[in-house]
Amino acid sequence: MAEFFTEANSAEAVNARMGEAANPRLRQVMASLVRHLHAFANEIELTQQEWDLAIEFLTATGKICSAERQEFILLSDTLGFSMLVDAINNRRPPGATENTVFGPFYVEGAPIREMGDTISLDGKGESCTFEGRVIDLDGNPIAGACVDVWSDNAEGFYDVQQPGIQPKWNNRGRFITGADGAYRYIGIKPVSYPIPDDGPVGKMLGQLGRHPYRPAHMHFKVTAPGHETIITHTFVGDDAYIGDDTVFGVKETLVAPFERIGGDTEWRSAFDFVMVPIAKGKA
Repeated sequence: MAEFFTEANSAEAVNARMGEAANPRLRQVMASLVRHLHAFANEIELTQQEWDLAIEFLTATGKICSAERQEFILLSDTLGFSMLVDAINNRRPPGATENTVFGPFYVEGAPIREMGDTISLDGKGESCTFEGRVIDLDGNPIAGACVDVWSDNAEGFYDVQQPGIQPKWNNRGRFITGADGAYRYIGIKPVSYPIPDDGPVGKMLGQLGRHPYRPAHMHFKVTAPGHETIITHTFVGDDAYIGDDTVFGVKETLVAPFERIGGDTEWRSAFDFVMVPIAKGKA
């Protein structure tokens, strides 16, 4: 006998409609989503006006998306969901470098540079030498690792946000480690900056009494044959937003030392990346 939809059995009635031919993982995901979504509406006794507002918000979020801007990723980031998914998918043993969010400003194919090269091409900001090693859990150096780096400029913008204003590949580069596993390059001491807050997500943050700022950080993507890819940041520990990152990306182990060298506008930041082998059956 058919089970009709009621307030008491709403989730069960919806899930019962799924066909037997549905992909098993899809069935699992959708059944759980429906249960939690219906439980949420029941728990807060969602009003029709509130649900209409939510539909308007999601519609506006979709409309502002473009090839250069993904507002849904921004929404996921600011709700902490991106960090949760990243944490679930990148569990590592103690001592290994932790992941954090990728961010929207990565560009594939940055120039391969020589060790010690400068990646800051616009001449702005306080110079900072970034250096360290890529090693395994036993402290052995990993040769042939690619350390792919990118950051904002001294004004808080990435080159892709200011085409024609910043030089192409400004504050970007790839460095290949030698037998000692060491990397070294010169960039700038990063600065904090706001995420794009002129859209629906920015309005949401404002209504929640939240700011849109990210603490100063340098991005890294570290790859090496036979090892799990590391996608992470290193953070400036005394930044005003270090404990209040709007996308929840800060982890204690990723707060790096930044020390002054050779004057008031020169810095050094040393950080080692500890990689783990790719587990059997894990791509």
